[in-house]
Amino acid sequence: MEQEIGTWDSVLLENLSEDSFINNIHQRYKRDHIYTYIGTSVVALNPYHHISEHSLDNIRNYGNKGIFQLPPHIYGLTNLAYQSLKDQSEDQCVLLTGESGAGKTETFKMIVNFLTHIQERSLCSTPNPLRKQSSTSSASGVIIHAHRRASSSCSGTANFIICKNNAAASNIPTSISRRQSPSPGPSQRSRTRAESIERQAKRNMREKIVDFDFSHHKSTENITTLLEAAAGLAHVHPTKSCFKHQQTQVSSTCTASYAATAAMPSKSACSTSSPKYMLTAHGGCRQCGHSKCTRAQSLEKDERESLLLRGSNSRLSTAHQTHPHRGSCSNLMRQHSTESQPDRHSLMGSTQRISLYDAHKLSKVVMGGSGSGTTVSPTPSATSSLHRRHKSPSQRLRECVTCADVFLEAMGNACTLKNSNSSRYGKLFDIEIDFRGDPMGVHITHYMLEKTRVTDTTMGERNFHIFYQLLLGADLQLLKSLKLYRNVEKYELLRNTTAMEEDRANFHYTKRSLDVLGLSCDETSAIFRVIAVVLKLGNFIFVPVTNIDGTEGCQVSNVYEVQETAQLLNLEAQILINCLTRANSTNSTQEDVGCEMDARQAANNRNTLCRTLYSRLFTWLVNKINETLKSTQREKNLALLDFYGFEVLDHNSFEQFAINYSAEKIHQNFVCNVLRSEQELYLREGLEWSRIDYFDNESICELIDKPNYGILSLINEPHLNTNEQLLLRIQQCCAGHPNFMTSGSNSMCFQIRHFANAVNYSIHRFLEKNSDILPKYISTAFYQSKLSLVQNLFPEGNPRRQASKKPTTLSSNIRTQLQTLLAIVKHRRAHYVFCIKPNECKQPHSFDLALVQHQVRYMSLMPLVHLCRTGHCYHLSHAKFFHRYKLLNSVTWPHFRNGSTVEGIALIIRNLPLPSAEFTIGTKNVFVRSPRTVYELEQFRCARINDLAVLIQKMFRMYNARKRYQRMRHSQMVISSAWRTWRAREEYRSLKYKRQVKWGIDVIARNYRQWKIRQYLLTIPLRLPPNTLSPLSTEWPAAPGFLSDASRLLRAIYHRWKCYIYRNSFDQTARNRMREKVTASIIFKDRKASYARSVGHPFVGDYVRLRHNQQWKKICAETNDQYVVFADIINKIARSSGKFVPILLVLSTSSLLLLDQRTLQIKYRVPASEIYRMSLSPYLDDIAVFHVKASEFGRKKGDFVFQTGHVIEIVTKMFLVIQNATGKPPEIHISTEFEANFGQQTVIFSFKYGGMSDLAQGPPKVTRKANRMEIIV
Repeated sequence: MEQEIGTWDSVLLENLSEDSFINNIHQRYKRDHIYTYIGTSVVALNPYHHISEHSLDNIRNYGNKGIFQLPPHIYGLTNLAYQSLKDQSEDQCVLLTGESGAGKTETFKMIVNFLTHIQERSLCSTPNPLRKQSSTSSASGVIIHAHRRASSSCSGTANFIICKNNAAASNIPTSISRRQSPSPGPSQRSRTRAESIERQAKRNMREKIVDFDFSHHKSTENITTLLEAAAGLAHVHPTKSCFKHQQTQVSSTCTASYAATAAMPSKSACSTSSPKYMLTAHGGCRQCGHSKCTRAQSLEKDERESLLLRGSNSRLSTAHQTHPHRGSCSNLMRQHSTESQPDRHSLMGSTQRISLYDAHKLSKVVMGGSGSGTTVSPTPSATSSLHRRHKSPSQRLRECVTCADVFLEAMGNACTLKNSNSSRYGKLFDIEIDFRGDPMGVHITHYMLEKTRVTDTTMGERNFHIFYQLLLGADLQLLKSLKLYRNVEKYELLRNTTAMEEDRANFHYTKRSLDVLGLSCDETSAIFRVIAVVLKLGNFIFVPVTNIDGTEGCQVSNVYEVQETAQLLNLEAQILINCLTRANSTNSTQEDVGCEMDARQAANNRNTLCRTLYSRLFTWLVNKINETLKSTQREKNLALLDFYGFEVLDHNSFEQFAINYSAEKIHQNFVCNVLRSEQELYLREGLEWSRIDYFDNESICELIDKPNYGILSLINEPHLNTNEQLLLRIQQCCAGHPNFMTSGSNSMCFQIRHFANAVNYSIHRFLEKNSDILPKYISTAFYQSKLSLVQNLFPEGNPRRQASKKPTTLSSNIRTQLQTLLAIVKHRRAHYVFCIKPNECKQPHSFDLALVQHQVRYMSLMPLVHLCRTGHCYHLSHAKFFHRYKLLNSVTWPHFRNGSTVEGIALIIRNLPLPSAEFTIGTKNVFVRSPRTVYELEQFRCARINDLAVLIQKMFRMYNARKRYQRMRHSQMVISSAWRTWRAREEYRSLKYKRQVKWGIDVIARNYRQWKIRQYLLTIPLRLPPNTLSPLSTEWPAAPGFLSDASRLLRAIYHRWKCYIYRNSFDQTARNRMREKVTASIIFKDRKASYARSVGHPFVGDYVRLRHNQQWKKICAETNDQYVVFADIINKIARSSGKFVPILLVLSTSSLLLLDQRTLQIKYRVPASEIYRMSLSPYLDDIAVFHVKASEFGRKKGDFVFQTGHVIEIVTKMFLVIQNATGKPPEIHISTEFEANFGQQTVIFSFKYGGMSDLAQGPPKVTRKANRMEIIV
């Protein structure tokens, strides 16, 4: 906590005053440190923007630590309540107080978020074993300062933080001598080890550390006398050391580990924390510094995590294969992501409404979000059934709690002038938790739903969220089935209000939460139909008409709305019209039944029907959720109370009166149970105490709820028929009260000076809103609906049902509900969260000093700070204290028969290695001053429970093992001889049988191998494919593994035989062509790039059919070149310019001839013996150079350069002709550069690759530069 701004606990303020308190929370608020502790209470300021500290890691972190070991947070207080319930087995309650817009709703959702995930982290990690920190005698100079105030049922996990004390030991005040108690310190080696462990923990885990100040505490030494009286009961007073070094200790273990679940000592005495966060409280025995090393702890942690991971994987593998993320509805919980989102402002300037839906968009667990690889089930029932199938009951229950909060937020929250997501009802989430910490059941109680908002919406505010979500978020098919339009302005109940874009997305999650809660498709459809009916009822327009007899009546002008509403209700349209326009109408569908009403009365009945229908639907939903989440057994409860905040509007009516009365009673509960009862307890117990003054609002509550004369009683007086009479009656009975004032003779208002502010209430419609009762005939009419949900909403309409008692008024219900609520809270340990609104403009980092000061004063925060600063943090009755801690002393454990309970307590305290000044024994209670003392008490108790558990296990295992050993020894002696005989006989039989089996296996294997060889050789001809005689065929029958070598040899022989057969089928021409192809392969393969293209083309030779030309026959007779080997028109490259000149090239068996392609006139005739070499490039070009010997012809003409598409064929055939003529093959030179003889000049041919592919290749570019000819291909 070294990065904390200001003082994180107001009790630790040096100069405590109201100004310093407000300045401290102001400094913290500017740095987004919105939480500040007052002892174990939390002060939370509304940040009006997202704070990226509400991740799942934070939940796990705070779940593993104590309330003072991490920076102040609502998670710390919630974890304190949760751990107190588990350790102390005592009911808990978290109360959220503050005026409207202070952030109670968001805080409530964060608490639900924490409780939903806290048990999930325990599946994979549990808190690390804590070790008691040695006192100031340690070389590291570690001193613990802490302050925490708790009620009489303070959690056993009294948490603390350790920090380095920079001051010298001599400078420490006497008042904190608790930290300087003399005790033998550890050895130098132990101190060095402790310091290294501490440094390692700080370096790896980056634990935040904070100082605690106990200078304000006073020590009470009234225990000395009792200790002296009990001194004779103990033979020896052991030194203050760990239990390892006590002579009376049974077990030798001194791990000083503290389990987070003290109620389960037999299951787990030591537990590990999450790898990311570890406690810095590393210490050891005062004598030996004994503790586990970091390496051993990490090994144990890894082993436990691997075991848990294997177990969880095996249990959840099926669920993960189906939908890896949908199995956790708990991810519906609102997790404030670190990604900042743009603020959305409504018309009234409200900031972004932080909702559970936003976190659900991030997690998308239940809904099977994108990227999860899941497919949404076709029906909600199928989805919910799959969801339930792959989840344990406790996991499903945690998810359903979250989903219940999601849907109730949509149904019960609205946008007001002061709050964009205001809860318009009070709710009490009563979660039943078993001893393991798993929720077993939930019961939701709602209070005072503001149903008048359905029909009367103040300008600038909105109706309940569900109306806008349904209209904007429902698909067209659903809207069509509900006969609704998407335009909000088409409905009178939503007129002059504005829908927001987030309503569209939130509807999806609202609807899906019903599926997770287990509601069927029909029930979900019926809920939306009732909501649609409320919207459409508000559109009914009643037009006044005058009857024949002069009486005034009315009729509905928009009959189509009536018909559509009747269709949604599965009700006759005439019955609906009659019940709204005619008083005392029957269930008949006739038009002239009952007494007609005027338009005003009909409109009032319509509005009453809308409010009643919506409020009863809300109640039905809460009851339905309770049926789903109810527990089958009685467990301890953890309640979350989110009630109305104090409201002061420009026009305050009966709704504000009820809201402010509720806030008044909640505040009185705080004053009575904390400020008053704590001080009275100190005085009763005889402790030295200076009274702390505070404002008591009991007189204000009496003004409102005093029997017979309170305002709530006066409203219910039967003779009051008008609001004027009510105001006069209130003025008569309440005149003279210091907190009641009238606003003038002509004003229809009265003023009450509440604990928070003075409020003017308009008496207008007080009586009407108090007795907002639906006429019986309307209930009877609606009971005729064929929709089962509507019948459940109007049970009084059942004609078979007996008439019930007179309906109660709203004021009576409010008083009764608050009395029941406070009775529940009274018997539980209360944890308070004080929500403060920093400014009225809803801007982040804006701090209105006057506004905050006003809230600090009326919440009585300064008296609470003084009480926490000067009082005791923990107290227990004598019997409870002795029963809980008697195991810490060998004299008092297991039975103490040598004295009274007080003497036993004194003996326990005397035996502890703790200062006696930390304890004060009153007349009926034992008081503990500092939280660290409470923590160390629980730490000692946990270590002792571990030792006792080990002892019990040891003794039981020894007894069990001895009994088993005796039985086994007796049995062994009886059967040993028979067993040896039988074993020898069986070994002989087994050996004989194995020998026979081996011989049989060898015979079978040998014969099988021979049979397999025979079968393979005989079936080879049958398994060969039809085209197997082709030399190109590579197919060959598969052979057994042991015949692989033989198969390879046979295949090679068979292939050579096929080649032999193939060659014998050739005629002479084919043999010559094959010879040419083989020669070309020898010459050009892997040397010439264009060779691959010529392989598939046969060598034709005479491409111009020169053999049949008569003129050629005459010429060849003269030159003796009758047989034409090759003839084609090619390009001869000019030596001077490099241009291509078409010419007819003829290759005979004896010479090379170049003829004119038209006249066949011989231009050149070169004997084959004169050509000694042929040069080509390795590229794709078609250029070849024929080198002529240096004879007379060669010196005159030089070498020839040809370009032709059949260059491979020409060179190959020329090669064979020269070889036949001279008896030796000519030289074939393939290179990018070579020389050529052009008569009297030597020219260097240079081939360059131009980078073009062979598909786009054109004729090569030939250029002559001096004695160099460049060819770009």
